[in-house]
Amino acid sequence: MPIGDFVSSIPAPVFLLIHLTAFAIGAYFASRSFGAGASTLGWGFTLFALAEVSYMTYHLDWTTFLFAHTISEVLDLVAFILVFVAVSRFGIARLQTAEAR
Repeated sequence: MPIGDFVSSIPAPVFLLIHLTAFAIGAYFASRSFGAGASTLGWGFTLFALAEVSYMTYHLDWTTFLFAHTISEVLDLVAFILVFVAVSRFGIARLQTAEAR
């Protein structure tokens, strides 16, 4: 493999730590979003956290790379869409409030 072959020399626990950290960040943001009443945003971060769990299944040798990667990418895509929708709604509501003044 011409590009990125060095990644194969990185031990699996390093990847697990990276994905565990990303999971913790996603779970924290989901918790904060749900607590603030922003459920669409909360679900977006929840799906991101679940995508990280899916990535970890490969590094734990529970699934194949292609399966874990495909599931994770779909979860990340839906999470991205939900976060975009939530932020757009917030921005539009703010603009409408500013125009009403």
